[in-house]
Amino acid sequence: MQIFYALIAGLSVGLFFSWLKLPLPAPPTLVGIVGAAGVFLGSVLFRTVSAYFH
Repeated sequence: MQIFYALIAGLSVGLFFSWLKLPLPAPPTLVGIVGAAGVFLGSVLFRTVSAYFH
């Protein structure tokens, strides 16, 4: 369900920024997608590593 919410939020932001003729808040290339995936994987790695120190 979170994936659906993320998709709806992304579509809403994309439509809103395009309507205002503003640049999109993310690069519209594969590099932007990989960067977003890197941020997600970094948070997963942090949670995994921090679990060992608690």
